[in-house]
Amino acid sequence: MKRILLSILVFTIPIITFAQETTEKGLDQKIDEAFQPVSDFFSSVIFFEVFSGAPFVIILLVLSALFFTIYFGFPNVRYFGRAINVVRGKYDDVERHGIQGKAEINTVDGDIKDTIRDESKEGEVSHFQALATAVSGTVGNGNIAGVALAIALGGPGATFWMIICGLLGMSTKFVECTLGVQYRDVGEDGTVYGGPMYYLSKGLKEKGFAWVGKITAVLFAIFCIGGSFGGGNAAQSNQATIVLKEMFGLQSTGAGFWIGVILAVLVGIIIIGGIKRIASVTEKVVPFMAVMYVLACIYIIFSNFSFVDDALGMIVSEAFSPKAIGVGGLIGVLLVGFKRAAFSNEAGAGSASIAHSAVKTKYAASEGLVALLEPFIDTVLICTMTALVIIIFNSGGAFEYGGDGTGVVFIDGLPYEGAGITQMAFAEYIPYSDIFLTIAVVLFAVSTMISWSYYGLQSWKFLFGRGKTADLVYKILFLTFVVIGAAASMNSIWAFSDAMIFAMVFPNMVGLYFLFPVVKKQLTRYFTAIKESRS
Repeated sequence: MKRILLSILVFTIPIITFAQETTEKGLDQKIDEAFQPVSDFFSSVIFFEVFSGAPFVIILLVLSALFFTIYFGFPNVRYFGRAINVVRGKYDDVERHGIQGKAEINTVDGDIKDTIRDESKEGEVSHFQALATAVSGTVGNGNIAGVALAIALGGPGATFWMIICGLLGMSTKFVECTLGVQYRDVGEDGTVYGGPMYYLSKGLKEKGFAWVGKITAVLFAIFCIGGSFGGGNAAQSNQATIVLKEMFGLQSTGAGFWIGVILAVLVGIIIIGGIKRIASVTEKVVPFMAVMYVLACIYIIFSNFSFVDDALGMIVSEAFSPKAIGVGGLIGVLLVGFKRAAFSNEAGAGSASIAHSAVKTKYAASEGLVALLEPFIDTVLICTMTALVIIIFNSGGAFEYGGDGTGVVFIDGLPYEGAGITQMAFAEYIPYSDIFLTIAVVLFAVSTMISWSYYGLQSWKFLFGRGKTADLVYKILFLTFVVIGAAASMNSIWAFSDAMIFAMVFPNMVGLYFLFPVVKKQLTRYFTAIKESRS
């Protein structure tokens, strides 16, 4: 408790001092003006274009996902049922005893021999908890605000490309999360450390490219810290602030700042506890909020069932012949869909493998199978339902697709963006839905922030060591970005967030291309164990 109070005190004193010194100009505007150049710089660097306005990172992400899908024989389809059985615990007995009582693992320098030797001693969370923690990092306001942004910019057709990207992303998630468990490290106290930082440094050393592994591991850790500040934090508090201000009618120029302070204190209390507390929170909150949100979407969809076929028709037809003003034709709508889907499910960014690394299992591939469910839940299911709700809402011409070209659309003459568009769609069909959606957005935001704080902290530890002082410094910085996200504009925050999330793709893909044969070997080993257990 003393540590929690100290952290909050250290964090809030400079924030309050800053607030007192900026009374002449609105707090939110001042923060936004200071942050905008930072956002523009990172966005221009990461999203460099190669042809027809297509950023290289998007092309790399999609083609890599397609390659892994083909190489592993469409695991997103073939192993879907088995992945569900792993989460259900059907193969727990196999994972507990292993093949002849011993797991095959890497033994490179820096690893602990027989790291995954005993399920009762190694690993911190169950398959379901690891999935819930990782899903809480992906199922967030990318599903509510991100989908609304995609449709506002690219029209209904953007949804089609989001679904395609989600299906392909299942294969990438499978690869990176298998590697996350395979090359994880375990501290003397049993704490698990894993993720791309470890499979890059260890795995590439095994292949004889130690220096490449060290460089890419450091780069990933840096980008992941940035991602935890951006997409996993600032973007979330930004959207939570939008709906809270709308619900309570807050027009003050400093309202976003103070909402950010409140959110930062709430998140700060939770993240002090580490992965076990995060897992205990997310395994309860994430399924509840996801189910409630999906049920609300289903209610709206079935209430307007006669228009569903028209909505689906628009999603498919406008994917190839977009009508949204200023979207830039087929390439434009495709990029909008892929970008928002990749931001939402993070397949290829490597972040989820950090959470999955903490699972209790002897078989790395078992958690890879669990992980492939994430893009399906996040993008194929939840994002598509959100899209249908917005498209149905706009069937009467509530707003013009394309808007002002920045993601803002005008409904009844008033500007709306992100979660605000989804909020208007819900309000059309569900009484008092503004309260429900506000709660959903805030819960999505908080759950995503606490999961991403774990991702960023793991990367921070990789760079600066595992001391308490280093941890405290990271958490203070993380909480500061909660406030920045709440105060700054949606454009600058999402540009920065996109850049940080997609920057992680570059070093992560180096590891995936070097190490995917290891994944094949681990998958065969796991399936062999299951087969032997039945004989």
